[in-house]
Amino acid sequence: MDRRSFMSTTGRATVLAGGALTVGAALTDASASAAPLDDRRGHGSGDSTVRFNIISDIQGDLTDFGRALDDLRRINPGSAGLGIAGDITPRGYDFEYADVRRTLGQHQHPRNVAWAIGNHEFYVPKYRDPNTLAQDTWPNGTTEDSLFRSFYNFAGRNKVYSETSFGGVPVLSLGTERYAHYHDAKLWDEVWISDAQFAWLEDRLAHWARRRKPVMVMTHHPLPNTVSGTHNKLYMSDYLQPDRLLSILGRHKDVFLFSGHTHWDLNLSDWVVRRVVPGTGNLEGFTVVNTAAVQTGWTDDGKGGEVSVSGAFNQGLQIEVGPRAVVIKARDFTTGTWLKQLTVPLHTTG
Repeated sequence: MDRRSFMSTTGRATVLAGGALTVGAALTDASASAAPLDDRRGHGSGDSTVRFNIISDIQGDLTDFGRALDDLRRINPGSAGLGIAGDITPRGYDFEYADVRRTLGQHQHPRNVAWAIGNHEFYVPKYRDPNTLAQDTWPNGTTEDSLFRSFYNFAGRNKVYSETSFGGVPVLSLGTERYAHYHDAKLWDEVWISDAQFAWLEDRLAHWARRRKPVMVMTHHPLPNTVSGTHNKLYMSDYLQPDRLLSILGRHKDVFLFSGHTHWDLNLSDWVVRRVVPGTGNLEGFTVVNTAAVQTGWTDDGKGGEVSVSGAFNQGLQIEVGPRAVVIKARDFTTGTWLKQLTVPLHTTG
């Protein structure tokens, strides 16, 4: 988590302007519904649009997580799914995962939930016990394998990467397969992706391209030179193999990449960009979207660490996939208001 949430951006991203992406009209909350979550297909009445939501970076702020879930139920009662793009917990303890599951159970939500792993899922080794920060004795007896097992047990799978269907829309979750500091003392949260995960991603994108379907890709860490904050040197080296990942994603015009981690505000102008990757043959690039964050407030815990506090902003996304375009809407869950929206025409429609 970076507390530079409120800093301005330099605006060096490929900001959406003209071309395929247009700023939509201002949104209102007039059509929001508090109906029970009884139609989980995520289709609007009489149309083929699939609606789902993506949020990120809960990090122990369960109050704001619950508030986000309640607001999502009101605005999208028939949601086809919920994606959570990493930093599910503050540190990765099993009891923290259980707290998230308990909060989820206390609020209506879609049946289909897709999880991505974040860097905060690997912070148990910084603690001697849950109440004692002890970074000088890292990893304090915690094994790398146990951290992945905790995530797998919570997410109900045996790999970091996975594919989920939200009302027929493919959602691919990516993530690191190593916690870097276990393998190189000079590294910490950097993302390492195996040949197997790269091959899987390439195969799934090609599969859906042949079927003329847009693909949603969800990852915690942002790619460099994309959305808000990613021109900052703090995020330029998050991936150990950024060029390889970019070269795969960059071939596909109808890929939408959702990344969290930065906690930057969705009110910024480069909350969505088109990223063109030289050498891929795709001069229009692919769409990259900042997920913002549920948790954006921190305070000192008096022990050399930090604890989350409710407040600041609590933001996320609604995605509406239609036959010819994808609409991306930014939402403030605290105020219950829409912030903005973009319409992205699809290049290969089924």
